[in-house]
Amino acid sequence: MFDTVKKAFQYKEIRNRIFFTLLMMVVIRFGSQLPVPGVDRNYFTNWFSQQTTSDAFSLFDAFTGGSFLNMSILALNITPYITASIIIQLLTIAIPKLEEMQREGEEGRKLLISITRYMNIGLSLVESAAMAIGFGRNGLLENYNALSVISCIVILTAGSAFLMWLGERITENGIGNGISIILTINIISRIPSDISTLFEQFVTGKSVATATVAVIIIVGIIVGMIVLVILLNDAEIHIPIMYSAKFKNGKSSRQDLPLKVNTAGVMPIIFASSIMEFPVIISTLVGYNGTGWWSEFIKYLSSSYWCKPAQLKYSIGLLVYVVLLIFFAYFYTSISFNPMEIADNLKKQGATVQGIRPGRPTQTYLENKLKYIIFIGATGLTIIGVLPFIFKGVFNASVSFGGTSLIIVVSVVLETIRQVQSMTQTMGFMKSKNRSLLA
Repeated sequence: MFDTVKKAFQYKEIRNRIFFTLLMMVVIRFGSQLPVPGVDRNYFTNWFSQQTTSDAFSLFDAFTGGSFLNMSILALNITPYITASIIIQLLTIAIPKLEEMQREGEEGRKLLISITRYMNIGLSLVESAAMAIGFGRNGLLENYNALSVISCIVILTAGSAFLMWLGERITENGIGNGISIILTINIISRIPSDISTLFEQFVTGKSVATATVAVIIIVGIIVGMIVLVILLNDAEIHIPIMYSAKFKNGKSSRQDLPLKVNTAGVMPIIFASSIMEFPVIISTLVGYNGTGWWSEFIKYLSSSYWCKPAQLKYSIGLLVYVVLLIFFAYFYTSISFNPMEIADNLKKQGATVQGIRPGRPTQTYLENKLKYIIFIGATGLTIIGVLPFIFKGVFNASVSFGGTSLIIVVSVVLETIRQVQSMTQTMGFMKSKNRSLLA
């Protein structure tokens, strides 16, 4: 990694891209500290401390880098854009026109991006209105009136649109995918405070022996989960592909078709979490604090009650979460990886899977192979996604960098490093080519 960065700084273009990305990160963190005019910045801090189901908003706050908790102008951050992107991906299955756009190459991709932008604005308006009205009437806005509500909605929507634009600029002029970079820097910004909270809870004030054991366990768990995420993210199964074209020596050309074990990435966790948390968030926004069957139902859905030894019955919600996670692992892979399309493309290219006939047999082989791969990936995702809930329920160790956050950060960091390596290799090749031409 350090060698990659060292080589990258040898080339001016890559250097400029890195500096641009770092500058945009500073702008993002600065904007995260600017409060919306007319709001009580301590409102959410006090509100969180009084909630028993505030975990529904914890991931949201982690994704916004604390902007939501501070109620800054970037409080919505890029969460509406992420939601819009997910909706568009799902709609491509149901709407043939969108599916056609997806297959049209660059032009189709641009149209889908434009639709996603408009949907981002629409979702931002809805979310900011819900926050300004739902929380505003309960004390978020110092002066709750039409003008303050409209101002809050406009500012929050503009902040989300600005970050969307900034993400596109990073993609164009910086390093890595801009939206992913913004999400990653937001999550990373919360880690120091989370580590500090863990040490205050398990290390500060304890005996030397107890503190040492606690530090070893904390570091071991964090490192272990990072290693597991890296292994899950990079794990691939290679299927040998034989081409009918011959080399000069008469041998058939061969390549490998790589299938990622975690084909769906972090999407199953996001989908499963969203479904579980949606009723909790709605109840919170409408100010429901009653009793009865609905209140009991919410406790089963809220991760705040999972894995607690004194309230094990609520852990049924965790089992539902695991089932949803595995279901969406299969579902999302089915819409992002099409065995029939791959089998047809291989047949058109005169290629076959080694030992398998082209066409339908190849499709069946890929489908069967994919079932085992998805199961392995879903198992890994389940371990990563469930461990934070177990630690929180049993030890009350609450942190924002749980399984979802770790997968996102590690995936983005690895992908960015690969992009820098690719750019460095390209620059090095062009430099050596120019030297040979001059010679």
